[in-house]
Amino acid sequence: MPLSHAQLWKAFDQLARREGLSASGLARRAGLDPTAFNPSKRFGPGDPPRPRWPSTESLTRVLEACGVSLAEFAAMAHDAPERPAVIPLLGMAQAGQEGFFDDAGLPTGEGWEQTELPRPRDSLLSLRITGDSMSPIYREGDKVIVDREAADVRRGDRVVVRTTGGETMAKEVAALTPKAVTLASINPAYPPRVVPRRDIVWMGRILWVSQ
Repeated sequence: MPLSHAQLWKAFDQLARREGLSASGLARRAGLDPTAFNPSKRFGPGDPPRPRWPSTESLTRVLEACGVSLAEFAAMAHDAPERPAVIPLLGMAQAGQEGFFDDAGLPTGEGWEQTELPRPRDSLLSLRITGDSMSPIYREGDKVIVDREAADVRRGDRVVVRTTGGETMAKEVAALTPKAVTLASINPAYPPRVVPRRDIVWMGRILWVSQ
């Protein structure tokens, strides 16, 4: 069944959310103009506005960049409306007690507190871990969601740092001073690094990891 204009763009938005990206971030990952998928580009001039459709080439590049099949993409267009991005929250003591989970191991009952998952915004991006400096917490191939505009990074936070030298690395903040940041690895084989703040383009807290 052909997809409508609204369904097609819905699928792009669903895919971006799944990858922890904004529409601009999805376009960048596919090597396209960052504004290619912006809502303002989905309609052209006219009265009523003329629908604009993404090209076949753009769609193909997005699917390849995200490792998604055309069938999976089409399924996103037909999904029911999204539920709020939250999951049940319970204490460790509760998790060890009977009665909180059904036979399938899923939380049961109502009135749970909730943990809110990261909501898409322009400051978020998803990165794939390479190397073993953060092993065993983050393994090669894990995907992390990073907030590049996290303003309150503290000692002990796990972060991704981009330097003026073009290096991007996942580390743990061991110390912070007005002039430098000390970055530690989980893997003891890698010594800590002291990076001058002037050499840091951005430093974002890791919000989520998909293993």
